[in-house]
Amino acid sequence: MTFRTPLVVATSAGVCALALGTAAPALAAPVAAQEQAMLSVFHGIPGMTVDVYANGDELLSNFKPGTVTDPQTLDAGTYSVQIFKAGQGPDGTPALEKKIEVPEGANATIAAHLSADGTPQLTAFTNDVSRVDAGKARLTVRHVAAAPAVDVRASGQPVFTGLTNPNQDTAQVDAGTVNADVVLAGSDTVAIGPADLKLKEGTSNVVYAWGSAEDKNLALKTQTFSGMESAPHAVRAGGSGAAVTSNSSDQWLAWAAAAGVITVTGVLVGRRIAGRRG
Repeated sequence: MTFRTPLVVATSAGVCALALGTAAPALAAPVAAQEQAMLSVFHGIPGMTVDVYANGDELLSNFKPGTVTDPQTLDAGTYSVQIFKAGQGPDGTPALEKKIEVPEGANATIAAHLSADGTPQLTAFTNDVSRVDAGKARLTVRHVAAAPAVDVRASGQPVFTGLTNPNQDTAQVDAGTVNADVVLAGSDTVAIGPADLKLKEGTSNVVYAWGSAEDKNLALKTQTFSGMESAPHAVRAGGSGAAVTSNSSDQWLAWAAAAGVITVTGVLVGRRIAGRRG
């Protein structure tokens, strides 16, 4: 499966900073921090292991589906990126080719995934790392699967309904273990799960529903950000943004440079920023 979508992202970093400001701390960040971004990447295209090149240099090899990286800081700047199926670069035809601009001050995750009709694409999501209430955790579900609209249930009760690709929904819930599943919207037909989600107090937990319904490989992947506790266990407003994931890449920074900011500049400005589905 080869696809190519050349695109030059022209949105300014200043506009992106404004759009992302809904999840930013109230106090102004130091100048040095404003010149960087916190970025991570989720690979949700089944059966497609990739190599990533930026400005002609190989930055990441054999990046596998179902992997989400830890967030890392990345200098603002512009990168010419080519993504190849593993082993086909740099002289072959890229699977995806884009020129990207890295915005300042973002905390985001970029998902490489399938659209509802099965077309590979890249979507950016802001990560809400603001504080949560005492005894609570934040739960966000992102629909990035080749599948129709779904409902997300906790212990059999709908939490999010009618969620469509490539959108997300979020809510504060009681901390603890939640038995969750994903069903076709308006039905009891289980598409994914059930699975136990351990939601610790003061964390922001992002669940990706990914894969393909037609190919029967739908799955869940969780990314957890810590450090959002309210007093008396509080950290600075906005939290640390540190993430705990089960499949991290030792070469994350390279991949973030290559893919982690493509749609932060091009998609988030036109998408709901507060974490609700569009």
